[in-house]
Amino acid sequence: MIELRSVSRHFQVGDQQVKALDEVSLAIDDGEYVSIMGPSGSGKSTLLRQMGLLDLPTTGRIFLGRYDVTRLAEGERARLRLKYLGYVFQEYALLGELTAHQNVYLPGMMLNHKGKDYKKRAVESLKLVGLGKRVNHYPKELSGGEQQRVAIARAVANEPPILIADEPTGNLDSELTMDIIRLMNYIHKRGATVIMATHNKDIVERFHKRLISLSRGRIVA
Repeated sequence: MIELRSVSRHFQVGDQQVKALDEVSLAIDDGEYVSIMGPSGSGKSTLLRQMGLLDLPTTGRIFLGRYDVTRLAEGERARLRLKYLGYVFQEYALLGELTAHQNVYLPGMMLNHKGKDYKKRAVESLKLVGLGKRVNHYPKELSGGEQQRVAIARAVANEPPILIADEPTGNLDSELTMDIIRLMNYIHKRGATVIMATHNKDIVERFHKRLISLSRGRIVA
């Protein structure tokens, strides 16, 4: 479903070049549940952004199904992101001027789905994450855990086959962490391929199906 071939991502910081990813090759199959671990600065977020089509590699190729996304125009990559990928950002990335409902139905609106369809699907997604009674609340009126749930609802509203989550429990306490992990497990059992970056060893030991470990931009295990 997703394949990276010798992918590197370099950033220029002052007069130095930083290798956030260094010749990474991996393949993730349909229906897998993959955890990605590594210390801060190991390249986890950069790797997820490559798989989520949010960034292009400096060198290497990325395939999403039959598409070589590194050779597509930005408009085509954006269409693939909306259709095939749900992305949960570490800092929620909700629009403060929009309600939970509006934040969640925005991707459906961008895909030009019929208004009633994407608005109904957004309500159903919010119910799925336990926020059926918070539909019309703004982000500032929600707790951190609730905002994370809205972010997950937004990511799954278009029913994408792939869900990518960057540290979805990084800002939550242990109880809320388990709630989010149970939700991610449920989404996986419904058929989605799930790729999640985490620092939490307990989560990985208890729930991961496949573990990829990164260090200094390379896969080490």
